[in-house]
Amino acid sequence: MQIGMLWLDDSPKSDLSAKVRAAADYYRKKYGQAPNLCYAHPSMVPEDGMRVDDVEVRPLNDVLPHHLWLGVGEAVVRPQTSSEPAVLTPPHRRR
Repeated sequence: MQIGMLWLDDSPKSDLSAKVRAAADYYRKKYGQAPNLCYAHPSMVPEDGMRVDDVEVRPLNDVLPHHLWLGVGEAVVRPQTSSEPAVLTPPHRRR
């Protein structure tokens, strides 16, 4: 995964599974596709990772504590069709 959504949840009342579910739900609503991969700081995840519903959660030192990096792993990215743009561009700004 090279592109994803960064999610901050420092609530001490929620466990990691609840945090991943909330972030994945938001991701689905915002991007119209379900994430299948989530990276979190190693202090938050078992060494060999874990699974929350359809999302694989892996430890990654580059992710700050209390943050989740969600997205779609490369193996699951849909092939591009002719009707889809080759490059996603940011929305135009109003002047």
